[in-house]
Amino acid sequence: MNILLIEDDKTLNQNISEALKAESINTTSLYDGNLAERILKRESFDCIIMDINLPGKNGFDLCRDFRKFNSTTPVIMLTAFAELDDKIQGYDCGADDYLTKPFYMRELLLRINSLIKRTNSTTIQNVIINADDIVIDTKTKSVTRQGQNISLTPREYQILIKLTENKGEVISKNELIKEIWGNTLEVNTNTIEVYINFLRNKIEKPFNKQNIKTKVGYGYYFE
Repeated sequence: MNILLIEDDKTLNQNISEALKAESINTTSLYDGNLAERILKRESFDCIIMDINLPGKNGFDLCRDFRKFNSTTPVIMLTAFAELDDKIQGYDCGADDYLTKPFYMRELLLRINSLIKRTNSTTIQNVIINADDIVIDTKTKSVTRQGQNISLTPREYQILIKLTENKGEVISKNELIKEIWGNTLEVNTNTIEVYINFLRNKIEKPFNKQNIKTKVGYGYYFE
């Protein structure tokens, strides 16, 4: 396992790095957003951990630009704030998970393992899913609608897959959480609502469609 850690607090950077290396996880530590951007364009990692408040280029901008050329590698954001707006902005930039400082190293390890496991277990066969006029290629993880490419973050993609593979079936918020995040802490139904809103903005509104339906008190389904 190869992890990139981008955290400008030297003490925290060292503590995280030592915790990961104690689990035999190869860790590259960086302290600056600009340098991290150059490294991300040259090298591949299994997971990226990045602080939001970085010198040079902040985590939001770094993650957003990273997603322009890499939509699959999991990104965990670290922040000193627990504000919902910050989390929404982080998810909107393409982050897969969010940890508020201070946190337990064991929880960070659980989240890393969960994200990597789910990313690696995504269907690798060349299966095409057709849902209305949406076409999903599970081998390339590409999504198109009416011939237009739609860029989704890994979690948005996984939610769409879950809904379209079970067309017409109501999927509860808790089921989506368990399927995509596993048993990690802090992920709640509000997180799912945020992602569903992102999905609707990308795959429905530009095309004047309304496929993702809400069954109040139960969950969501694709019609």
